[in-house]
Amino acid sequence: MKSYRKELWFELPERTGFVNITRDVDECVQESGIREGLCLVNAMHITASVFINDNEAGLHQDFAAWLEKLAPYDMYGYAHHRTGEDNGDAHLKRTIMGREVVVAISDARFDFGPWEQIFYGEFDGKRRKRVLVKIIGM
Repeated sequence: MKSYRKELWFELPERTGFVNITRDVDECVQESGIREGLCLVNAMHITASVFINDNEAGLHQDFAAWLEKLAPYDMYGYAHHRTGEDNGDAHLKRTIMGREVVVAISDARFDFGPWEQIFYGEFDGKRRKRVLVKIIGM
């Protein structure tokens, strides 16, 4: 059994955004030399997300609008802000969109369903954040 670990770093210029990281993670799979196994992709910050979905711009706009309705940015409306933070909404958005994904690797490729791709979701941007890629297998 082999193991591979790499950190990917992101700094989005906006507070909220989505980045397709499928190629970045696929490069990790190729670097690892693992042909059969599992790939964990994990947001290492509590206001960011990793999720799998379709790479369609309209869908990403729908995600942003939907999340804003569920957890709107509000400078003063969250109890979390009593700690001096202003990102209570970002924590909630991350919870909704998820912390990580696990993808099967078969013959050194992702075992995806149709249209599936991996995305980094940012909900409190303008600073560097990391994503962990951990691959195990043979």
